[in-house]
Amino acid sequence: MKNTNIKSKVASIQMTVGLNLQANLDQAKSLIQIAAKKGVKLLVLPENFAYFGQPKVKTIAIQEESGGPARTFLSEQASKNKIWIVGGTIPVINSQASSKNPSSSCFVLDDSGFEVACYKKIHLFDAMLDDSVGSYCESSDYSSGEQPIIVDTPIGSLGLAVCYDLRFPELFRYLSDHGAEIVAVPAAFTSQTGKSHWTPLLRARAIENLIYVIGSNMGDRYHKNRPTWGGSTIIDPWGNIMNELEEGSGMITADIDLDYLKSLRNKLPIYDHRRFSVLKP
Repeated sequence: MKNTNIKSKVASIQMTVGLNLQANLDQAKSLIQIAAKKGVKLLVLPENFAYFGQPKVKTIAIQEESGGPARTFLSEQASKNKIWIVGGTIPVINSQASSKNPSSSCFVLDDSGFEVACYKKIHLFDAMLDDSVGSYCESSDYSSGEQPIIVDTPIGSLGLAVCYDLRFPELFRYLSDHGAEIVAVPAAFTSQTGKSHWTPLLRARAIENLIYVIGSNMGDRYHKNRPTWGGSTIIDPWGNIMNELEEGSGMITADIDLDYLKSLRNKLPIYDHRRFSVLKP
């Protein structure tokens, strides 16, 4: 898709959600409508925006595979508000995986409500932390995706990553090397790790690849079961924080300027200087 509007407004949405699906969708709807009224062309929702903390992941995935409430919601909101949506993640059956677990699926919808792409989270969060949860084992509920995804959008070439993917620079290098100008990162980054790592990692990925990064996080630092850091951020290709929301629910916007991106890449031609041939194992 040819980009006819070099400077475009994007939004990162941050949420604090519970186990009530309708309440979660109502919160997202309100923030999406605000974004649309501000002239936003593309917005990013956080990881698990509809089903955060839900225990019956496989049951949800079966329902959503055939067009459940969250996928229907995303399509309706994109169409009604004439806006592109990066739909956080939704559990969906992964028929291509060897595991019977669903994938953590990030759908991208165009402004007519059509699902133009689906990225399945590649890196699953299995870790031990000194927080109220202690042991995280995402692989017990989900199967890993196998394919990086880049989407052609009216605001530029968009790469997708989800939460724990942020710690793997090779994914971002792949996305940028295959044309990504912007990378959306829906997340539910823990409060403990987010405090130290969330923003530095987002900035590093932007700087390393001279790309825009839109980080959209859950923002409930006092959640009784799983506190999340918030800090949703939009970062330019030089690593500057263009806008940021510390905690709670809300929305931030910024302008994506592809002329600025191209200017930086001309001045600092890292793409020409990469020497993959000498780094192969």
